[in-house]
Amino acid sequence: MSQGEFDIIKQYFERPIKGDQGVSIGIGDDCAILDIPAGSQLAVTTDSLVSGVHFFEDVDPYRLGYKSLAVNLSDIAAMGAEAKWVSLAITLPSVNKTWLSEFCRGFFALADKYKVQLIGGDTTKGPLSITVSAKGLVKKGKALTRQGAQAGDLICVSGALGDGGLGLAVKLLADEGNSLQNKQAFIDALELTEPRLTLAQQLASYATACIDISDGLSQDLTHILNKSQCHAQIELEKLPLSAAMQQEVKLGNISQSQAWKYALSGGDDYELLFTIPEHKLSAFKAHLAGHSQQHALACFEIGKITPLSTASSQSTGNTRHLMTQQAISFTHQQQPVVLDNTGWDHFK
Repeated sequence: MSQGEFDIIKQYFERPIKGDQGVSIGIGDDCAILDIPAGSQLAVTTDSLVSGVHFFEDVDPYRLGYKSLAVNLSDIAAMGAEAKWVSLAITLPSVNKTWLSEFCRGFFALADKYKVQLIGGDTTKGPLSITVSAKGLVKKGKALTRQGAQAGDLICVSGALGDGGLGLAVKLLADEGNSLQNKQAFIDALELTEPRLTLAQQLASYATACIDISDGLSQDLTHILNKSQCHAQIELEKLPLSAAMQQEVKLGNISQSQAWKYALSGGDDYELLFTIPEHKLSAFKAHLAGHSQQHALACFEIGKITPLSTASSQSTGNTRHLMTQQAISFTHQQQPVVLDNTGWDHFK
């Protein structure tokens, strides 16, 4: 006997609410009803993942379930919020019990890790696509945004860059991974990204601006620069590269410039990119050290926010928009370097 929509919801997605006093009504009604604590604001983000665009049709369903939630939780982290609730709308070409079980196993593995409750959604029949809406709480007036960076602030990231981009290249171009010693590590970085929710909770008193790196460091940094009307200088030797990436460079499987390009424009890193006043950096690192016994919290300084010159912008009406190639300058050992540093754009 074939399963209908409500059978699917009950079997795979409906779960008891565990210890979350904020859910007044969860799955089973037309809407979920949430209680927002006094003094808090609700942070909401929504992402759609479409088969053949955001993921390969043969992707492991566990990893797809995991990442479909991870990319949304990364947005919650970028706002300095605590992840609380999530809605899921999934369109399925057919009911495949094994596929659904594995998708849910991956999805709930990450949800349970961060105590995120699934509170509703939708299931329909059609080409495979997944839309997730995550909700989080942040103290009123304390949300991190893309606006606020000032000249003199240090530019920092939360972890190694480029592995996800190289993992995508390996998947897209089969020959790309033939000589790599760490091929699976790069694919894992692409498909099992870790949202930096724990670090985000520590940023509120230190960061002036924040964004998560989904489309490549250069492109996402430009969003901060546009909001703040500033310029950025990146020191290439300070870009954090994983041990796997460094080994590939050392073995000659990829060049140093290729590694930098993956770090700058590969995308799919989902690390946090944030700015901190220089005088607060040592205090922030000391603060992280006190919380790192239970969590791997990191802060890598990679450059500096500098004043915007008139040559670095283009006018559109009354607004100046920075052009990626001019908004960011690069140095290596204090010498200028010219790089093509464009990031991912869905419509280009």
